[in-house]
Formats: sequence, structure tokens, C-alpha cells
Amino acid sequence: MPEGDSLHRAARRLQVLVGERVEVETPNPRAQVKRLAERLDGRVLESVEAVGKNLLLRFEGGLVLRSHLRMTGRWRVVRRGETRSRAPWLVLRGREWEAVQLNGPVLSLADSPRVRRLGPDVLAPGFEAAGVVARLRAGDGARRLGEALQDQRVVAGIGNMWMSEAAWAARVSPWLAVDEATDEELLAVVAAAATLMRGSLEGGRPRRQVYRRAGIGCRRCGALIRSRGQGDANRTAYWCPGCQRGPDRGDAPDVS
Repeated sequence: MPEGDSLHRAARRLQVLVGERVEVETPNPRAQVKRLAERLDGRVLESVEAVGKNLLLRFEGGLVLRSHLRMTGRWRVVRRGETRSRAPWLVLRGREWEAVQLNGPVLSLADSPRVRRLGPDVLAPGFEAAGVVARLRAGDGARRLGEALQDQRVVAGIGNMWMSEAAWAARVSPWLAVDEATDEELLAVVAAAATLMRGSLEGGRPRRQVYRRAGIGCRRCGALIRSRGQGDANRTAYWCPGCQRGPDRGDAPDVS
């Protein structure tokens, strides 16, 4: 699933259309039933903002389009007329550029209540890791840290890749219960997520340390990296049992 840094990159690309009166099409039949083109075609695109894993496109007249890419969606920006994709969900066409949204089934208008329920965006200016620690403490203390960090109501934008990488950087296992972690450990893992994701957004993704490296030796201590589905959503957590404090969860086979 695209995480917060991917959405912020998409928002930056779409800035070329901000301020333009755009043509709107929904070639995909599943998108057509939402009647978005009828509501948005010919309106000025006033702003594009990433909030967690959501992209909010604000049009004149107070209409807000929310895009969530789920597992396979993506945004592309190409020169006008260069769209080659078959039946994209949404096309926004300006004078010189057009934005194409592919494979992302969540497109809705005026869904601001859902966005208001989100926690602070990990990539927002002025983001404070201490505020997220307070949110973690206010929640279910028995919850595994890796699952809690992916709860978008606690902090918006972190998925299983950056959770795994941040927990490794902070030397804390994603299987540690929130109540078992110290404030310093919670602060370290949240700050690491913000730092890693900001680095990805500004200069390219750093080398992966644990994500999708199950069965390979840890670059820090040499122990074999493990992986296992976590929580009700069964999102795969990756961790090193040798140098990350917390339970090993060695009672289940690795997930490839």
C-alpha cells in the first residue's frame, strides 16, 4: 500500500494543475457510477494536499475530492494527450498537463469527517512526535506497537514498511506491547518514522534494513530477520530478533 511519502510526492506532482480550470473524466465504469465528472468538470482545482494516506483535491465551490490508493493505486502526471492507460479511474486535464489516477478504488466527494478523524500527519510541517506518544498512551496499552503505529487515527501516513524500518532504527520490536515500551522508546520509533519518511520524500528512499528481508542476516547484528502478519489486518511486520527489544514471536513461520 502506498504510504504517506508516496502521497506527498503525488501531491507535489499535481501542483502543476492547481489554479487551472480542469476537464474531468472517469473512464473506468466503476468510477462512472460515482458521477464525479458531472460534479467536477470545468471547475478550478484550487489545491492538492496529502493527509496521511489520503489525497485531498479542493475544487472551486467548496467541493473536496478524497483519493485513497488502497493497495495498488497510483497517480501519474503526463503531458496533455499522452495518457496511454486503459480505463483509468480519474483524469484531470489542464492546458498542458493531465493527472491520471489508476487502480485506486476510493474516490469520494466531501468526505471530510473521515479525514478529521485522522491523527497528525507524520510528514506535516511542525509534526511533533511527543504528541503521538501521548496518543499511544491514551489507547489500548496491550496493543502491539507495530499495529498501533499503523492506526491512522493515532498517526497518519505510516504503513507496514516504514513501521518496520522505524522500529529497527529505534531497536524496538514491533511485537512489544505499547505499555511495555518506555516513553523514550516510543518517542524514538515515532521520530525515526518521521525522519525516514522525510528523507524518502526529499531525497529518495534509504536502503531497506528489514522490510522484505526475512531470512537474511541483519546488517547490524547478523541475526536472521523475521516476518509475520500482525493484527486484525494481518499486515506483515519485519524485525530483527537479535537487536530489537521485545518478544521474538518465534512461534510462527516467517512470511515470504
